[in-house]
Amino acid sequence: MTSLEKQSAFEAQDAELDHYRTLMQPPSTFVDGFNWSSLIGAVFIALLMVPGAEYMALLAGTGVGDAAQWVTVILFIEVARRSHKTLAKPELFVLYYMAAAIMASPFRGLLYNQFYVHSQAAIGIGIADKIPNWYAPHDPAILDQRTFFTPAWYPAIGLMLFSTIMGRLNGTILSYGLFRLASDVEKLPFPMAPIGAQGITALAEQQSEEGRGAKITATNWRWRVFSVGGAIGLIFGSVYTALPTVSTAIYDSPIQILPIPWVDFTPKTGSFLPAVATGLSLDLGQLVVGMVLPFFAMVGSFVGLIMTIIANAFVLYPSGLLPSWERGQGTVQTLFSNNIDFYLSFSIGIAAAIAIAGFYQLIRGFRKTAKRRQAEKLLPKTVDESSSAQKSTRGDLPTIFVIGTYIFTASAYVAVSGWLIDWNPRVMFVLCFFAFLYTPLIAYVTARLEGMAGQVVDIPMVREAAFILSSLGPQGYRGVNVWFLPVPLPEDMRKTVFYRQAELTGTRFWSIWKSELILVPIVLVASICFANFIWGLAPIPGPQYPFTETMWEFQAANDSVIQSATLGRYSMFQDAINLKKLWIIGTGAGFGLVMFALMSFLRLPVMLIYGLIRGLNQTLPHVVIPQFIGAMIGRYYFEKRMGLKWREYVPVVAAGFSCGVGLVTILAIGINFLAKAVIKITY
Repeated sequence: MTSLEKQSAFEAQDAELDHYRTLMQPPSTFVDGFNWSSLIGAVFIALLMVPGAEYMALLAGTGVGDAAQWVTVILFIEVARRSHKTLAKPELFVLYYMAAAIMASPFRGLLYNQFYVHSQAAIGIGIADKIPNWYAPHDPAILDQRTFFTPAWYPAIGLMLFSTIMGRLNGTILSYGLFRLASDVEKLPFPMAPIGAQGITALAEQQSEEGRGAKITATNWRWRVFSVGGAIGLIFGSVYTALPTVSTAIYDSPIQILPIPWVDFTPKTGSFLPAVATGLSLDLGQLVVGMVLPFFAMVGSFVGLIMTIIANAFVLYPSGLLPSWERGQGTVQTLFSNNIDFYLSFSIGIAAAIAIAGFYQLIRGFRKTAKRRQAEKLLPKTVDESSSAQKSTRGDLPTIFVIGTYIFTASAYVAVSGWLIDWNPRVMFVLCFFAFLYTPLIAYVTARLEGMAGQVVDIPMVREAAFILSSLGPQGYRGVNVWFLPVPLPEDMRKTVFYRQAELTGTRFWSIWKSELILVPIVLVASICFANFIWGLAPIPGPQYPFTETMWEFQAANDSVIQSATLGRYSMFQDAINLKKLWIIGTGAGFGLVMFALMSFLRLPVMLIYGLIRGLNQTLPHVVIPQFIGAMIGRYYFEKRMGLKWREYVPVVAAGFSCGVGLVTILAIGINFLAKAVIKITY
């Protein structure tokens, strides 16, 4: 067998991955989608969507999510239709992207800050008076005013401004560089990208067909499929999100037919499944996600969940490796306890294995590319020239600019944090570790996993472990200021899928960067104004916001336990990262590497191992089950009836579903705000 035949045989082992790679193809040309309508769209989103997202986050712990994107796009299509105009796919995508970007409401975090500094947990554990004023003021009189527009809040607002601007610049540019690496070099399929791209294509096709007066046919099926998903979303959203939202305008607590965010069985199953979080999310959207994501990724997640259940209940807990778990604990408490006792260390090892395997496959990808180029030297260069011409209009940036931007932003993070922490040498080492080693490494691993299986890497509590290590020993750091520093973390760099969607819709990348320049000031102004407005309506937490009333005190208890670990006294959190648990980290790394090697040897789908790792306590078990059910229904029912055409239908169904849920949710939030405004009138 020749080298090229071996390469073809290896690539053939993952036919599902190849299918997602060819589900949609980028167009031959790219155009700018940013114009004056985009600017109007940004203002529209800021005025109508941001307050709704902030309110839902306080009410139910969830924002409006993808809903805001589809609501915005459809409303602007209707306005354009009445003006006898049509919006091109790049214009629709820019609106779609801006709606997602503007939902990041940075000043919403200040609402939790004002609660935390005078929470019972922080006071009881002895850290409330040590929290710096650039996190939140301590004076109860200032907090009772329920407004951010006072000088006492200026340091916290200034730090939030810095973090937001650096984070957006850092995340946008580095994500682009990671996209180039994952898509152009490694040719990864980005399976979640068609959800947005095919939805945009469906809406664009509908405009075009209506303009010509044509009927929907087999060649422009997307709008019909999108409408089916939208109808399902409208029905489900009316029960799941709209009813609780509207009911809070009449009653003190929301009416919930389907519990949000899940049904928790853990307190009842703890007697026969100790240290196992059990429950079920009743969100139909999770079922749809399971249909969209690669089948073997969902199978792997379910297998990983089963392995976690068996390991926790019958191996780890009986062996005394999960001592913090107590009978009667719920899902959140169980996951937190298990992370402290075992999975923090184990997950670090697993993540190291993912990184090693990722770099191995990256090097192999470079070698395969080099061999392919050598083989193509003897072939006509028409395909290669066409590809180069196509990417020349995409609006790419030089690699040196991407690297330079990251170095600048990471250095700014380190400098500001060092100034706030009085240049403590141990903390400075941790900051440099995050800025120049951990964050780019995990950002790459995340981009690769997102490109392969539509998932991200979440290593729990690595920041906490690093700060606690910096406090050990007689020369260690003492205090709590370190916990409130702006630290460059990979969470800001998860935008690679947007670049793939831009490519599929023929949108020049410069459209995204121009949108960011407009979005950042609008996001900042809208976020603080509406956070201030909502805080002024009623104390937060309070009965009007059941999620915050239930969860914030628990979150404060967890935060205070962790943050007290750097005060120089005993902390149970330190037990999770001591030298005695290095064997757990090694076990996780060894397990991950063995699984990658085994999958490669057996030529099993590579997404199976990523899904397996995801299921090993990396995500809530409550969403794994409905996602697995959705994958099974899609694979063994719809795909059998429709063939591979189903894989083209389901991303459009998912996009329509999100749009339907969004329409009814935004309507419900508007009714709620209107009712509360009427109630506020005293005469």
